[in-house]
Amino acid sequence: MGTHGEHRNISMVMDLYELTMANGYFLQQDREHKVAFDVFFRKNPEGGGFSIFAGLEQILTYLENLHFTSEDVAYLRSLNFFDEGFLAYLADFRFTGDVYAFPEGTVMYPGEPIVTVVGNLIESQIIETEVLTQVNHQSLIATKARRIVRAAAGHAVSDFGARRAHNNDAAVYGARAAYIGGVNGTATVAAGQYFDIPVSGTMAHSWVMYYKDELKAFRQFAAIYPDNCILLVDTYEVLKSGLPNAIQVFQEMRDKGIKSKNYGIRIDSGDLAYLTKTARCRLNKAGFDDAKIVISNSLDEYTITSILSQGGQVDAFGVGERMITSKTDPVFGAVYKMCAVEESGKMEPRIKVSEVIEKVTNPGLKEVYRIYDAAGRAVAELIAKKDEPIDPAHPDEFIDTERPWKVRHFENCTAKKLQRLVMKDGRRTELLTPVREIAERVRRQLATEIWEEEQRFENPHKHFMDMTPAYYRMKMQMLSCEV
Repeated sequence: MGTHGEHRNISMVMDLYELTMANGYFLQQDREHKVAFDVFFRKNPEGGGFSIFAGLEQILTYLENLHFTSEDVAYLRSLNFFDEGFLAYLADFRFTGDVYAFPEGTVMYPGEPIVTVVGNLIESQIIETEVLTQVNHQSLIATKARRIVRAAAGHAVSDFGARRAHNNDAAVYGARAAYIGGVNGTATVAAGQYFDIPVSGTMAHSWVMYYKDELKAFRQFAAIYPDNCILLVDTYEVLKSGLPNAIQVFQEMRDKGIKSKNYGIRIDSGDLAYLTKTARCRLNKAGFDDAKIVISNSLDEYTITSILSQGGQVDAFGVGERMITSKTDPVFGAVYKMCAVEESGKMEPRIKVSEVIEKVTNPGLKEVYRIYDAAGRAVAELIAKKDEPIDPAHPDEFIDTERPWKVRHFENCTAKKLQRLVMKDGRRTELLTPVREIAERVRRQLATEIWEEEQRFENPHKHFMDMTPAYYRMKMQMLSCEV
């Protein structure tokens, strides 16, 4: 297993304004001034009840390898925007900041800081684009994959999306994110190599077309891959040609004493509900009731739900373009906003004010706690000031930000701090977490902690985002000063 991207220099993947601001800070002698930025998002994709955090591993790899080559500096010099002293500073640049983050695979909600970067002004500014690129892409695909897996209702789901992804990285990291979201495996070989994700595949229409004779094509494939004999039966006609030929090959294998570990058919077009029901009946009648039926072709949570509701007989779904691109809602929308600036040795809060309420930021360094009831279900998030004392065993008073006139108390609840230090002085503080462990974290949370009402597709229950009275007062005081 490798670490994808660890030897690539992607330091120049940034918006120009990050460098022009950094150049300005340098000229004003502000380069060592400490600041903090939060990464958060404003709404869940597709009106869902939650999202899944993914991409942290790639962020940390990027930060550890962040540097500017002589070719990078020469290109920036050619733009005639930058001071020579600043370019010399970039030539010796390394990221030396601290990063706090949720564990990758954490179920997350709008408005909470999932990543917080604390570092000098320049280094904190120039990493914005790449940090957001990773969070926005992988969190989007992980969240979409979870919706598809939920719709599949226990049936296997595999990522078939590489050829429809927007580029190579989108294919590889998309497969990683989909696995975090809950799919069983991927057809993308590089993702299997880099991240130890199970890989699987069937056959292509070109195999059948090459041999002209569909029966011969199936026989040849079965002879080479008897233990992974999933035959693609829709090159010509599923019920008149493909399925009868597949059944004949399965019978020939049985007559030869070949007992396949994994065999069946795949259908990639047509009325999938009708075809799978008919195919299941005919396979069973022929004595192949353990033959699998795999389907593909522009599937997502909506088409899967429809097929199953019509009685479709499916063992596994191969999901491609609509998962790898999150076609029905392709933008995640995480942002990177300054929340604190060092003044006289103390980190003082900063706030962005907007006419749009959801764009008003939560100021200052802060902690996020997940509140659990006595049964272990997550009932709310609680935002507190960074050094505010909270008793995890007995979290107490809180402000419901949608009903701030009501001061409430948690009863028979416990609290868990979500952010943890994952990078100190530019170096990781913990070992890489295997992707399988991250995927299991998602599965466990959704099975034991997150309410079913939050997981439904239509009108999901809204997770409560509360604040301690001290944090709420601080934010309101800042807003009143800005008005």
